[in-house]
Amino acid sequence: MRNLFSWQRVIQLAGAAAILLWLAPVKAGLNPAALAYKLPAQINWVTSPSGSSQAVLAGDPAKPGIYVVLTKWSPHHMSRPHFHPNDRFITVISGTWWVGTGTKYDPDSTVAMPPGTFVTHFGKQIHYDGAKDGETVLEIVGEGPATSTPAETK
Repeated sequence: MRNLFSWQRVIQLAGAAAILLWLAPVKAGLNPAALAYKLPAQINWVTSPSGSSQAVLAGDPAKPGIYVVLTKWSPHHMSRPHFHPNDRFITVISGTWWVGTGTKYDPDSTVAMPPGTFVTHFGKQIHYDGAKDGETVLEIVGEGPATSTPAETK
């Protein structure tokens, strides 16, 4: 009986040590001079009336300079034809993003961009985009200011 108790105790102690070693980097933290991070729950999303939400990860889209944002399109919401002054580089993180080009708004002519797709929106070129049946999350990298100029032909 004593042997069994000893082995149980050794296994318990080894398990506790493994857990402590696994958690040690989390508890110790990371050097903030080396990197910064935000966990998903710490990302601040701001909802707009257009049916999208945006989270600024780096920079400021309203000012000159590079910026990185996450854009979340709600189902059944799309932008109208518009253009931006500078190129924008977009990666589809989740969902299907639907994109169209030209001044005539025609959601039925949009093309599906599945997760993992990389898209370049060229500056001053007219496009529209959004989500159809499901939520879509994009990462957009660009050069500010990220103004949007309407360009729809009615």
